[in-house]
Amino acid sequence: MRVPIRLRLISAGLMTAVLVALAVFLITSLEADLIATVDSGLRSRASVLLDRIGEGGGVSSSGLTEGDEAFAQLLTSDGSIVASSRELTDPILSPDEVSGVASVDFLDRTVNTGEEPVEGRLLVTRTGDGDVLVVGASLEDQRDAITGLASLLLIGIPAAVALASIVGWFVAGAALRPVERMRQEADAISASEPGRRLPMPATGDELSRLAASLNRMLGRLQEAMEQERRFVADASHELRTPLANLRAEVDLALRRARTADELGAALRSVREETERLGRLAEDLLVLARLSEDGLHLRREPTDVGRLVAETADSFAGRAEGLGVELITEVDGDLMVLVDGVRLRQALGNLLDNALRSTPRGGRVTASARAMPDGPTLEVTDTGPGFPEEFIAQAGEGFRRPDLARERTSGGAGLGLAIVRAIVDAHGGALQIENTAEGGARVAISLPSGS
Repeated sequence: MRVPIRLRLISAGLMTAVLVALAVFLITSLEADLIATVDSGLRSRASVLLDRIGEGGGVSSSGLTEGDEAFAQLLTSDGSIVASSRELTDPILSPDEVSGVASVDFLDRTVNTGEEPVEGRLLVTRTGDGDVLVVGASLEDQRDAITGLASLLLIGIPAAVALASIVGWFVAGAALRPVERMRQEADAISASEPGRRLPMPATGDELSRLAASLNRMLGRLQEAMEQERRFVADASHELRTPLANLRAEVDLALRRARTADELGAALRSVREETERLGRLAEDLLVLARLSEDGLHLRREPTDVGRLVAETADSFAGRAEGLGVELITEVDGDLMVLVDGVRLRQALGNLLDNALRSTPRGGRVTASARAMPDGPTLEVTDTGPGFPEEFIAQAGEGFRRPDLARERTSGGAGLGLAIVRAIVDAHGGALQIENTAEGGARVAISLPSGS
């Protein structure tokens, strides 16, 4: 059964159990103290009477009478009365009980007096000549005290529980009021108002810290939502451009009769735009897989020096067509456990970006060097370098060094984002900076155990 938190905070049942246990303890303690006081008085009286009997003077019935609440009786070994308080007419103990007395015993017994039976406490002991002395006291006052306390507790406990429950209800309500305000505000927060935050209680306690943590979480969710919106908007824009070019080429080819050369040129343009769409779709797929469940790697021993050299060779023809010198610098013995396909993809993206940004007559260098912590793969160029404000954003989707550049030229801005994803999946580090000569340098540091 689900119980509201306010009722759980009040916990009337627990309070009742605690108070009842406390009441039982108080009554038991009081009863024990009262009996101990009575027993102490009985010992004193018995001691006085035993001293008197021991002196040889004996005791009379009048000497055993000590007020309305106390009584005494002296019995022979066979149970006959030697002396007794005036209110006692019959022997308190039976002959069997008298014969069974060995030392000092305490008994609780109802004693028949001249008026009515009385609940009494008895001290039974033998005298020096073998008789039995019985000293008793009425327990009526003690019983009345215990009954009075029990009556007060019987009335006070329910009243205290009821009062504490009422006070606890309002106190719990006041304590939970900030939680209710936070709940209402949380219900009001939606995708259309992601900037709203939960109210911060000015209590400085756990609720305040909870509100701060939830607000930080909402901030992270808002940032992730904005990034996703930007990503979708940029992806839509990137897809729209090649699709528009494709449609324009097809419409132009269908507008009038074309020669074979014109149709061939149109088809080559369509192929270029199709390839661009394919690359963009593949890049988006990589980033989508990364955001869903991480980038899965197929690690195997790979000579990353050879991988760098082969990747650079695949760009040699393009570099020659752009008039850019492509240099490869590779150290030997660079075997590590990596996903060669993904790492080649990352190097290809870096080389593609470097060739795009390097002017004719410039130089692009791909290198692989052995370092103490693991191999480092670098791609440097002699282009204009990265703007300082871009370096902090490098690795995010659809981020270009030159924001003013037309989207129809260059890539979609996903290259560095994919590189960072691949490097992170390998447990490596990506460093993006400008060189002293003015070009750009991108370095991938792989751990030796990767």
